[in-house]
Amino acid sequence: MPYLLLAGLLVLAVAAPLWWSHRLRLRRQLTLSRMLDLADQVEVLLDRSQERMRSLRPLVERVPADIAAGAQASIDSSLPIFEAKRDLLQHRLWIQQHAGQASQVELDQACAALSRVRERLGSELHDLDRVRRDLAHATDAAAEAALREPPALRRPAP
Repeated sequence: MPYLLLAGLLVLAVAAPLWWSHRLRLRRQLTLSRMLDLADQVEVLLDRSQERMRSLRPLVERVPADIAAGAQASIDSSLPIFEAKRDLLQHRLWIQQHAGQASQVELDQACAALSRVRERLGSELHDLDRVRRDLAHATDAAAEAALREPPALRRPAP
């Protein structure tokens, strides 16, 4: 009986560290996978934002130039999206070069940062879609009203 107890303790002493090590490797692998998925999602949101900004151009062109100058400048400036894509590329390079040596805490922090960026971009994309709908509605209403005005009161076409 004491040999059986000793054998059980020996198995437990060997199995517990192996189980713990496997658990840590699995957590690390899941975090790395999540980080790469988040980076892909951020890239998709950046591409979608760039497309939405381009789709605003025809709507802004329908607004008189004196009113639309600021909006047109924002649409024409793609610098913020290029900078965000550059930052994302740097993040991917960090993952490639340092993920193997990074602590779990560092990986968790990087994953959380990407998650926050994704959430912020998603929110901003939602806001951009709302602005696009509002602008389309306003320019459609203005165009309809302009058609009802006498020709002498109409603004010249841009």
